[in-house]
Amino acid sequence: MHAWNLTPAEAVDLQNRLAKQVCAYGDVKSVRWVAGADISVPRGSNMGIAALVVLSYPSLELVEVQVETASLSFPYIPGFLSFREAPLIINLFEKLRHRPDLLLVDGHGIAHPRRFGIASHLGLWLDVPTIGCAKSRLFGKHAELNIEAGSVAYLYDNGVIIGTALRTRRGSSPLYVSSGHNISLENALQWVLSCTRGYRLPEPTRLAHLVAGCKLPVTYVA
Repeated sequence: MHAWNLTPAEAVDLQNRLAKQVCAYGDVKSVRWVAGADISVPRGSNMGIAALVVLSYPSLELVEVQVETASLSFPYIPGFLSFREAPLIINLFEKLRHRPDLLLVDGHGIAHPRRFGIASHLGLWLDVPTIGCAKSRLFGKHAELNIEAGSVAYLYDNGVIIGTALRTRRGSSPLYVSSGHNISLENALQWVLSCTRGYRLPEPTRLAHLVAGCKLPVTYVA
């Protein structure tokens, strides 16, 4: 679709253009394989450890793991995560033997200043429905959440809904869920909740987070 070695100004222009191609509508109804993607960067390092895991649905059993460690050429700048991390995830996706029907990304979709976070970027590039499932808020405002699991507060930007704050476990910090590509916000929420098994993070991104953080041995690849 494009080169990755862009300046921040060029990246802004690209995000504004590609955001027009993102589809934040539609329902994903049938899923056999659901994937999760995450990247960790050890403190003081410029090396990223990317993890892409594939789980069967609805059992959420791990069926495939792909990991790659590589240098990160784009600097860390909020709002430009995809230019730093997406190339590694794309490389891993191309190695998969189980093509996922749905991809959950540890990052934002359209809940982004230019409506084009890493989940949207990956969805558009890979042509797969994606959900942004971030651990912290990047953009927008929301009301206070109820303490109970399943509580939702819409995330707004100038009166426009761009995502939600979702409490997946009672008393835990919320996740920030948004449409990435080819899925509606309501359907994205349903899938995140259906992939959650008592932890704050849904299983696809939770396992990807553990693998990328070297906290889960990569010994199983179906």
